[in-house]
Amino acid sequence: MRTTMSTTMTEEQQGIFPAVCPLDCPDQCGLLLHKEDGKIVKIEGDPEHPVTQGAICNKVRNMTARIYDDKRLQYPLKRVGPKGEEASFEQISWDEALNTITSRWKELIASEGPESILPYSFYGNMGRIGTEGMDRRFFHRMGASRLMYSICESAGTEGYKYTMGGSYGTDPEDTVNAKLIIMWGINAVSTNMHQVMLAEKARKNGAQIIVIDAHKNQTGRWADWFIPILPGTDAALALGMMHILFNEGMTDEDFLQQYTLGYEELREHVKQYDPASVSAITGVPVVDIYRLARLYGETSPAFIRIGNGIQHHDNGGMCVRTIACLPALTGQWLHPGGGAIKGNGAYLEHNLPALQRPDLRTKSARLINMNLLGSALLELDPPIHALYVYNSNPALVAPHANKVKAGLVREDLFTVVHDLFLTETAKYADIVLPATSSFENTDFYRSYWHHYVHLQLPVIAPYGESKANVDVFRLLAAKMGYEDEALRDSDEDMVRQALDHPGNPALADISYDALLETGFMKAATLPLFPGKLRTPSGKIELYSADMASKGFPALPTYVPLAETSDLPFMFIPAPNHNFLNSTFAHNEKHVRMEKMPKLHMHNNDASALGLASGDTARVWNERGECELVVMAGRDVQRGVVVSQGLWADTQGGKTRVNVLTPDRVADMGGGATFFSGRVGVEKLSGA
Repeated sequence: MRTTMSTTMTEEQQGIFPAVCPLDCPDQCGLLLHKEDGKIVKIEGDPEHPVTQGAICNKVRNMTARIYDDKRLQYPLKRVGPKGEEASFEQISWDEALNTITSRWKELIASEGPESILPYSFYGNMGRIGTEGMDRRFFHRMGASRLMYSICESAGTEGYKYTMGGSYGTDPEDTVNAKLIIMWGINAVSTNMHQVMLAEKARKNGAQIIVIDAHKNQTGRWADWFIPILPGTDAALALGMMHILFNEGMTDEDFLQQYTLGYEELREHVKQYDPASVSAITGVPVVDIYRLARLYGETSPAFIRIGNGIQHHDNGGMCVRTIACLPALTGQWLHPGGGAIKGNGAYLEHNLPALQRPDLRTKSARLINMNLLGSALLELDPPIHALYVYNSNPALVAPHANKVKAGLVREDLFTVVHDLFLTETAKYADIVLPATSSFENTDFYRSYWHHYVHLQLPVIAPYGESKANVDVFRLLAAKMGYEDEALRDSDEDMVRQALDHPGNPALADISYDALLETGFMKAATLPLFPGKLRTPSGKIELYSADMASKGFPALPTYVPLAETSDLPFMFIPAPNHNFLNSTFAHNEKHVRMEKMPKLHMHNNDASALGLASGDTARVWNERGECELVVMAGRDVQRGVVVSQGLWADTQGGKTRVNVLTPDRVADMGGGATFFSGRVGVEKLSGA
């Protein structure tokens, strides 16, 4: 029997309970949890969810293996051995853990100031009060250093915003109407499976599906037409398409006049991006550039799904900004199912000031880019003396991992990690705190792709002595002597405050009480056109004076990647199918599904190095090295190598690919440049 939302779900020993997937994934699936004798025994998709419709991925279907993994932390730990791989820990009480943490923090605040303390987190769990609620309030009140949350989508989000004014795109549910679908820089089969399901419905109605990517992964193999492209050159291809669209009269002049700014300047600007020049930059044949542009210009509705991959380059922000201009040229925003999606988070924008309470901070504090964690721990002056890590595993996920490791191993760095497992980062901690899973918490979730908000109530009791982020920060606040009412708010209080957002009419009917009845709700539909965008002009800005004022080209422009190395291969450490960042890297069931870390490379490159599929290669650069099993073929272009997934070294060998990735920041938003590194490859000696 399916149970409706209730505050007593943890007390019921069996039944079927509504839930939401907590992972950092655009799909944010509705779930049903089957519970027997107080434990979750099965996870399935909720068939009543309008977008996800009961379909879920292997990551979620097998999540019980992670929830009840015997390696999961059950009680607080104190380090008694050296930091790092040889670390050992002993069990302590929560009271001792909290007293140790707050005593050390009080000493540091008195001697070094609160900015000597740095919180480090991301969206390992997408619950909003657990990732940007009590934690933000607590560190605002403390006056700690601030973290720039820029490791994932910040470059592309800023680039898209210059064009469209914010994270506003096509409603995914409308994309079933599209007749042309371009998946650009996204392995959607592995990372946005419900967009694939919607595309399949469109395909049955005659839609053609094109995939543009540097790697012919599962999504490339699914496409009607796969277009391989050299990494970091996507803006040039988009500009080449614009050249043809203008030159052959395939633009919607009425739309351009009414809804855009700078189309005449763009028309002149793209004359330099002729197909021959673009082909030389991108590796896409001239004939294919013409075919792609004409398909796009002649087909309506045409929809572009802009992926995360392309923004993880030095030029990532400009690349996304450029692709985002394409739907305006042919007026696709006026065709149901046409347009583009980079993200749709702005439709579900909740009341961040009410949730995060920045007013608790009495003076400004330094802002530290999370992509530069290694440099921050080793080079910042005045130094970071304490690190508090939650919802993230920077030793595995942050770029330039060996530099991060060198920072974490500092004996004078007091580190606390709150997690479900003894992660790579936790092995460098002085205190480790056990965390609850999302199914043990109260929180609300909002997708950054579809338009639904979800409420999650606890379905099972906390595992061992584990505690939720919000509970730990309330306890830490009490131990620190902070008496602010905002640090005592309940989970329900924070959800109510966050959803009370008069500035976003799309959320007008969504409240804690309404979600308690329904579990999930769709935000009200607010059409972009006709309407006023949040750009300075209120229009789609093909020409952006705002960008020019900040030193960027005002018009979309191809900017070559930074040449920082003469090593022969561009290295793309992409996601794999059954992991999500490092979330499942320690779970044996998910590891078995992926088998081993691999290096995809072109046949000709492999043979020139004496490598064949199945050989182990040493992949190296000035930052570090790892060992990967070669998969030779034609799924990547020459001069490009691709790995998939973040693998823990516990799986054997040197497999942490982020020892190779640069910690340079992208052109916009302080974003990461994971995909702009270069490496050498050689056959492992003795292999």
